[in-house]
Amino acid sequence: MSEYQYYDFGAIDRALTRAEIAELRSISTRAAITSTSFTNHYEWGDLKADPLKLLEKYFDAFLYLTNWGAREFHLRLPQELVDYRVFRTMLPGEAAHVRKAGNSVIVAFENQSEYDDWDDGTGWMGSLMSLRSELLRGDTRCLYLGWLLCAQNEEFAEDELEPAVPAGLGELSAPLRSLIEFLGIDEDLVEVAASASAPLNTGPDREELAAWIQSMPEKEKNNLLVAAVSEPGGWWKIGLLRRFEQQSVLRTLSVPDAIRRRTAGDLMTLAHARAEERDRLLEAKRAAEAVRRKAEDEANRARYLDQLENREEATWNQIAAHIRKRQPNEYDKAVTLLTDLRDLAVRQGRVTAFQSVLGELRRTHAAKESLLRRLTKAKL
Repeated sequence: MSEYQYYDFGAIDRALTRAEIAELRSISTRAAITSTSFTNHYEWGDLKADPLKLLEKYFDAFLYLTNWGAREFHLRLPQELVDYRVFRTMLPGEAAHVRKAGNSVIVAFENQSEYDDWDDGTGWMGSLMSLRSELLRGDTRCLYLGWLLCAQNEEFAEDELEPAVPAGLGELSAPLRSLIEFLGIDEDLVEVAASASAPLNTGPDREELAAWIQSMPEKEKNNLLVAAVSEPGGWWKIGLLRRFEQQSVLRTLSVPDAIRRRTAGDLMTLAHARAEERDRLLEAKRAAEAVRRKAEDEANRARYLDQLENREEATWNQIAAHIRKRQPNEYDKAVTLLTDLRDLAVRQGRVTAFQSVLGELRRTHAAKESLLRRLTKAKL
């Protein structure tokens, strides 16, 4: 396979119509198309359409993956439900950026890196698609992760200030963790960034919401009920919660001003230091484990030699029996036992006596070249 490209599109807010499915089928006869998805892979050709145009016209999410390391994930959101200025502030780079397309805002995450493991792309869309609903609820953590990706790729000057750090960066959801893995974002960088993040706000409780809704004019309440029944995708609920949060001044950002904000250079330095410290601790742990294993092996060896001392004569008889069979594996067993007896002789201070017996054994079996080679290799 010279190259591999995987395309995956997902529709969330509404299902595709039959006419739209037919339009997509005219683009690809091989693609797997349903009322909510379009999936295909190419090994020699390519998609005969602009994937970003397909996203704008039909879908809410788009994922792209290749075997040369290119990875992209795009989300289309209703412009009236997001704060485009906040998005632009948090995504000023290239690896993660935002743009307007008609009545939509499109958030894009892109990265190019080396991946050793084969990945056909299946499963990623299901892991990442929920980021869209998180964004619509006002959760900007994935945008901040996009900023970190840009910093990791050295797109910013070292004195570039980070955006306001979202709450809950140390309590990442499964989709956020999948985004980190998919894009190859440095986990050390995420960890040091999360040190300035407040605990995740769980949102308003039922009593707070009830009191707020009760204070609304009757006409506004009626409009909400109509929206709940008629609007697709639950947008009315998202908009309502965003209004509540704005009016209640619920805190979602834990670094409110530039005084406490860190620079891209600061974060990268901290991430490198954390990685070095982790490597140092890991190496120390490995060294301690090696010392422990060596001590354990030596103790086991000492116990074995203690037992061997009580059956030394029987062991010499075993060696002779193995040699008489004149088989390679029997020679190996004989050499192993001879090595044990040598170590016992060293411990007892009887090396000269052992060498004398070993020399006699070599002379007796001088014609057995295979055995002698094994003895020489074992330094016997």
